[in-house]
Amino acid sequence: MGRVTTTDRRTALRAGAGLVAGGALAAGCATTGSTAAPVATHASAGGPAPAARATPPTAPAPRAFPHQPAQITHGPRDRPRIALTFHGQGDPEIATALLTEAEKHGAHVTVLAVGTWLDTHPGMARRILDGGHDLGNHTQRHIAVNTLSEADARAEITGCAERLKRLTGSIGTWFRPSRAPAASPLVQRLTHRVGYPHVLSYDVDSLDFTEPGAPAVTRKVLAEVRNGSVVSMHFGYADTVAALPAVLQELDRRGLRAVTTTELLS
Repeated sequence: MGRVTTTDRRTALRAGAGLVAGGALAAGCATTGSTAAPVATHASAGGPAPAARATPPTAPAPRAFPHQPAQITHGPRDRPRIALTFHGQGDPEIATALLTEAEKHGAHVTVLAVGTWLDTHPGMARRILDGGHDLGNHTQRHIAVNTLSEADARAEITGCAERLKRLTGSIGTWFRPSRAPAASPLVQRLTHRVGYPHVLSYDVDSLDFTEPGAPAVTRKVLAEVRNGSVVSMHFGYADTVAALPAVLQELDRRGLRAVTTTELLS
């Protein structure tokens, strides 16, 4: 993933037309890293005990879709729905801005998180889920998983799965291989053993990671997207922040609803 400078970040946030209010940004960037239920304090003698706060809900587990292949590139072509999927790594302010913009348009997305990113920004896992988005596994270190030995590839998949489980109670709903559009047969087998019935690929690549400029990202997505499409995008790039409002507005105009990948396939 590319790094975003402070100047790029400011430009992105301005270009998003005020994507994030100060309070929402602060909430999205809280990174306590704890998912344990708060412990209720005991009341003083003779007084009522305060009510215990509820444990955060467990995130959805991976789900098998019997009519879908082991490696999914798109959803049904007969329904006006698409899935915007984001490789989860990069500046959490930009990630939060993208999530907030999607929510402003009533859209939900799918985030495939990198394990080391979750280590650094654990609060982002709950921020994603609390926004009604899908959260999945994009390997532990975002290296070329298809080129690794069996033991190393397994460690990449399980490493991120363990972090997701610790933070959310689930290994995440999806797995996407890192640095490849599709998983090798070995990685597919390992993914299945870890507990993911499917590998999530895509049929539209925004190429936002090449930093071509927001208009180019917008044109690329809108030229190729159609019923059932799964679009690959990334957190951490200023172009993506600036492009997203125009993409969502045009999808609305075309009657294409942006939903989570789970909803796309349901």
